[in-house]
Amino acid sequence: MDFLMTLMLGTVSQTASLLMEGRQVIGMLAAVLAAMLAAQLGWHGTDRLIAWRHRPDED
Repeated sequence: MDFLMTLMLGTVSQTASLLMEGRQVIGMLAAVLAAMLAAQLGWHGTDRLIAWRHRPDED
């Protein structure tokens, strides 16, 4: 019975540590994705602003 209880406790602790590490990895991936989306939005917004400001010069 002690062996079974030790096995269950070990499994639960390993699962908990795996979830904690998984949260860090998911957080890092989310941060990288957010940075990439912000950069893309900034690039696109800058292009639109430049195009909008150059229209009167071309007429």
